[in-house]
Parts: sequence; C-alpha cells; structure tokens
Amino acid sequence: MKIVAVANQKGGVGKTTVAMQLAAHLSRRFRMLVVDVDPQGSTTWWAENMHEHIPFDFSDDHDPAVLTRLRELDNAYDLVVVDTPGSLEDTRTLEAVLDAADYVIVPVVPEPMAIHPTLRTITQLIEPRHLPYRVLLNRVDGRIPNQYRQWQTVLNKTFEVPTFHAYLRQYVIHAHAPMLGRLVTNLTDNRRTEGSIWDITCVGFELTECLGADLHRRW
Repeated sequence: MKIVAVANQKGGVGKTTVAMQLAAHLSRRFRMLVVDVDPQGSTTWWAENMHEHIPFDFSDDHDPAVLTRLRELDNAYDLVVVDTPGSLEDTRTLEAVLDAADYVIVPVVPEPMAIHPTLRTITQLIEPRHLPYRVLLNRVDGRIPNQYRQWQTVLNKTFEVPTFHAYLRQYVIHAHAPMLGRLVTNLTDNRRTEGSIWDITCVGFELTECLGADLHRRW
C-alpha cells in the first residue's frame, strides 16, 4: 500500500479537486481510500454529494493520530490519498500526514502569489523528510499561449523543483463537480468533458510510474 498526500499550505490551489478526481481515476485499477483531514471538509462535502456513486472508500477524520494507523490497512487498499489543510499557521496535521506518506503531490496554480507558500511547504516540510514529490500545475488557462511551458520552466529552472509533465487545465466542470457530485468515473465522455477526463488520466498514469514497481494492482 502507498500513501499519497496532496499538500500545499497555500489554500485555493485545488487540493480537493486533485485528491477526489485522481482517486476516482485510479479506482479503475486500484483499491482506493480517500482520507479527508482538512477541517474545512470540502472533500467530505463532495463525497456526501456522491451518495451511492462514489467509486472508492472514504474517511473523514481530523485527528492526526489516526494517520499513524493507516499502515494497518495494507491488505485492504493499494493506494490511500490524503487531502490536507491549506494553512500557513497550523502545521500539526500536515506534518502528521507527511510523516505517514510515501509520496507528495503539490498542486499549484499559475499565479505569482502561490509561489512563496508552495516553496515554503516544500523546503520546510517535504524536503526535510526526504519525501519524493512533484509539483502539479492546476487550472492552466488554455487561452493563454504557452502558460504551462512558462510556469514549468520557472518551477524547474528558477526554483529547481520537480514537476509533473501532465497538468490540469481550467474547466468549469471541475468547479461545479463538488456541488453536483461529479467525478471522472460518472462523467459522460464527450467533447465537453474529454479534456478534463484526459488531464486526470495523464496525471494518474504519471503518478503510478512515479510510485514504481512497489505499487501492485490487486483487483
């Protein structure tokens, strides 16, 4: 079993979208558990709106101590995805998640104000634990020429942080998904949705490559 934390102390970068949509995609190949430890409960609200259509197991527990027991679920799940708080002040919960994690996805939006808290999360919390991680560009605006390439260059060359080759573009469907209880697993694949489905699929396959041979599919 692998534990993947979705983490960034900058709020509003799409951690919940990444955690839920990525888990939904991976549920087609792996036994998945999503854990919500964010006091805001956005992931929990989304899961509740799914009703019986949620394609993975889900738990909301804001007690960091519960994370130390995740390894006891090794025979039950292949992958655990943990949605974490976005806060610069209270790091106790995030630190507990990172202590338990095998890998970290760091979502970031292409906005200058997102850079400092993102780098702070990496340099003060992730890298000291020697955790493998990649930054995932989210809400890339397809109307802006070369936005993804420019930001990837800045992150890789200027700040020397690794990034996913895949990225998530800005789609209205992602913004409305929590309220409507929508995930990539219950979207009709058509011209309106194919881009968002493709983006999540690419991130999912890249993540499984990052996790390597130790990730065994048990379906």
